[in-house]
Amino acid sequence: MTQDFEAVTLFILELEKLKAVERRTKPLGLSRYENSAEHSWQIALLAVSLLPYSEHQLDATKVITMLLLHDVVEIDTGDKFAYDANHDDYENELAAAKRIFALLPQQQHQLFLDLWIEFEQAQTPEAKFAKAIDRMMPVLQNLNNNCQSWLAHGISLMQVLDKNQAVAGAHPALWEWLKEQVLSRGQAAGVPLHSPD
Repeated sequence: MTQDFEAVTLFILELEKLKAVERRTKPLGLSRYENSAEHSWQIALLAVSLLPYSEHQLDATKVITMLLLHDVVEIDTGDKFAYDANHDDYENELAAAKRIFALLPQQQHQLFLDLWIEFEQAQTPEAKFAKAIDRMMPVLQNLNNNCQSWLAHGISLMQVLDKNQAVAGAHPALWEWLKEQVLSRGQAAGVPLHSPD
């Protein structure tokens, strides 16, 4: 059992590195960029807050665990801006997941790896919901931070809507509300509807 405690401690201390992974969105009212650990914490709380409104009965622990685990791979791969062409980096992220989760005792290692893969594949109701929540949080941050990262990186409102379609698949009513917010508040902040050709 002592070996398991040591393994869990190594894993948790490895996760400290996630606090140094900068994202492209700034926390509301701050000049610095958010880190991936903050993002994971906040989306876990967003999920808890929105679970009662889900159209399906979901395993809350599974959803929250997926959200807390999904960006752990960024310790090795870094954060990729959602709107970059090379955003999807599954093979490198899978290698990172295997390395990081292998720090844990075997049973937890396999459970966390399986949950990470389930989140990435987004086929189960829990994974679809978790993926939608992950997509939704940066949208909410941008809408409430003068569209900071969209304007800074030349992202159009149509790109935002296209990239965040996962919300529609998980919760159509939530997607309709979010889409309305993106269009009205994004245009008010000066975000173009379409990218310049």
